Amino acid sequence: MALKLNNENFEEVMGKGMPVVIDFWATWCGPCRMVSPIIDELAEEYDGKVIICKCDVGEDGDEIAAQYRVRNVPTILFFKDGAQVDKHVGTADKEQLKAKIDALL
Repeated sequence: MALKLNNENFEEVMGKGMPVVIDFWATWCGPCRMVSPIIDELAEEYDGKVIICKCDVGEDGDEIAAQYRVRNVPTILFFKDGAQVDKHVGTADKEQLKAKIDALL
């Protein structure tokens, strides 16, 4: 299962020295519910290699979403060495996301 990312634990997660993937979502977002199980599967597959997180823009992830100018959900951001290196807006299948995650390794 993906880690729940919020305004409080963001710096800690980003400081772990691992690639990070953040899925920005909202409870009211239908496409987000389609992507959510894929994100959870990928979190298990890449456990120990990549930190995969979910950030609810409607709850306690609003500051992070604003910092990275997330305007639409789902938006998935990819980080390596603390810097954003890729972005995907909208739904995606598992293979598309795996290719982007593999590029971080």
